[in-house]
Amino acid sequence: MLNDAQLNRYARQILLDEVGEDGQERLRVARVLVVGAGGLGVPVASYLAAAGVGTVGIADSDRIAISNLPRQIAYAQSELGDAKTERLRVRLRANNPDAIVVEHPRLAPDNVHDIVAQYDLVADGCDNFPTRYLVNAACVQARKPLVSGALSRFTGQLAAFVPGGACYQCVFPEMPDRAPAQGCVDGGILGPMAGLVGCWQALEVLKQLLESPGRLDGELMIFDGLAYRHRRIRFDRSPGCVTCSDAVRGEPHGADSLLRSIA
Repeated sequence: MLNDAQLNRYARQILLDEVGEDGQERLRVARVLVVGAGGLGVPVASYLAAAGVGTVGIADSDRIAISNLPRQIAYAQSELGDAKTERLRVRLRANNPDAIVVEHPRLAPDNVHDIVAQYDLVADGCDNFPTRYLVNAACVQARKPLVSGALSRFTGQLAAFVPGGACYQCVFPEMPDRAPAQGCVDGGILGPMAGLVGCWQALEVLKQLLESPGRLDGELMIFDGLAYRHRRIRFDRSPGCVTCSDAVRGEPHGADSLLRSIA
């Protein structure tokens, strides 16, 4: 149960009918894995820990570079070369000492199952497609909800994939080439775009944990930061999906085959 200090810390959230004390307690015992400690992962992990999510895992092998600092504002110039997971853990705990922050400096086909199994939900904000498909396959096998965020120049994407529904590979069947699907490194990004989409992603994770109305289950939201326009697109499971279709679910040539192929 929430103690007096926690009731005071989260008082403004508890006032919301959609949260209340029961919802705050639900957040306290929740476990969320954040994949990527970059432009999306920083705001996602920061707001989840600050909101009272009890355990936040951070999976990333990168070290802080000077080109990260305009959008990954949890890091300081004095920390260049440090592991992102370590510095972000320190920052989250400084804001909320109650938060349990677990570092996962390596996420690969041989350990992704064990890592994902430890959490209730996965928030993917990584910057490469092999990891996106790897995490999706692991979530399908473990029947874990996946909230996926992505950035490209002035465009942001956010989607929620829940057990029994469509998975990431239903919507994006083939792993795209890097060139036409530019990320921050190739296409560039303005810091506020990462912060904006990351905050939306954190909000969606909290709504999933609280089972709030208006969640993005089975929907892809696309935001155009230049025109300030956004749209929501519904999607369904693909009968031929190599990861989650009924024909391959639980079969060795399904999601497990994808995990082996990325290894």
